[in-house]
Amino acid sequence: MRTRTAPAPQAVAESVAAASWLLDRGASAVYQKYCSTFDSTDEGTIGPVADALLDLLGPGAVAVGTPATPRAGRTQYQGHLFVGDRLLSESPLRHHPLTPMTDPDLVRVLGRQTPRGVRLLPWGALRGPDAGAALARVADGGVGHVLADAVTDEDLDALARVVGAGGDPRVDGRPVLLGGAAGFAAALARSWAHDAAEPADAPAPRASRGRALIVSGSCSARTREQVDRFPGPRVPLDADALAADPDGALAAVLDALRAAYADGPGPVLVSSSADPDAVRGTQERLGVRRAAAVLERAAGEVAARTVRDLGVGRLLVAGGETSGAVAAALGLGVLRVGPAAAPGVPWMVPVDGPAVAVLLKSGNFGGPDLFTTAWEACP
Repeated sequence: MRTRTAPAPQAVAESVAAASWLLDRGASAVYQKYCSTFDSTDEGTIGPVADALLDLLGPGAVAVGTPATPRAGRTQYQGHLFVGDRLLSESPLRHHPLTPMTDPDLVRVLGRQTPRGVRLLPWGALRGPDAGAALARVADGGVGHVLADAVTDEDLDALARVVGAGGDPRVDGRPVLLGGAAGFAAALARSWAHDAAEPADAPAPRASRGRALIVSGSCSARTREQVDRFPGPRVPLDADALAADPDGALAAVLDALRAAYADGPGPVLVSSSADPDAVRGTQERLGVRRAAAVLERAAGEVAARTVRDLGVGRLLVAGGETSGAVAAALGLGVLRVGPAAAPGVPWMVPVDGPAVAVLLKSGNFGGPDLFTTAWEACP
């Protein structure tokens, strides 16, 4: 689902439908995934979606989570989110083209999106002698949302033990909606795997070793650095050209890709990534939503057509919205997770669908040379 920048009613409807499908098939826990930088405007979707999922889970349900993903440099302390050693509001995320993050106080940010109470589980309480009792006190009195501090993976493991033991998350008997980014999800998986029976060995994911393509739509500082470091051939995605003549501009991109692959299997970079000033100029000319829509549509079409027609079997996609567009265009459903190219950045292979290995990364994840080094881990 692509709900981060969707209108709230659409995001709520799609999220509730997905959660209902899971619960009807026996799921014992629901996890609301959001970005490790909590990307969401005051009119955003994190609060409305969480409220709808709490209603689905039943009376007394409480949401507990954190966006902290320390391995990726995302930590939360005293309710404030840090990107590396900078407050969120002082990081490049303040220039995000769709969800500019200018307030680092997540209790305050979430509080503007929900009528339910929002409270903080501070780091000292989480790592204190009785974190379970501390969480119950914070969640007491009908509070709907608890955001937890975490500055290390050990903090995330502590939160997972307190709230998610046995795969049936509860706080003082109340059902829990789990939420957060990749860091907390991984901690829950570690906790539940420790409690579960040893699983049978699954076959290693395999995919075609065809041509390699990078589709970059993120305008984050890290992705722009990755684009700058990439030494191979590049084909631009131009929003103005795509808006004026979608079919003609897309045909020109595909022709340029055919020419690039004549010299070898790639990787080749197709990119709309740009600096904040250039993004603002495009948005002023086309409008924010239209600029995003034409680029996302083109990214999805490029990925689908190159996999189908040009023999692309290895596909790296940079940017959350771009990844969603590509996944939808390819018709990706169930994916088997394979080796990681960087923390929080795994290769995946569809269980059913096109024979292509995909790496779908958040704009700010991965090292500066990821576009060059990621292929070493590709299954």
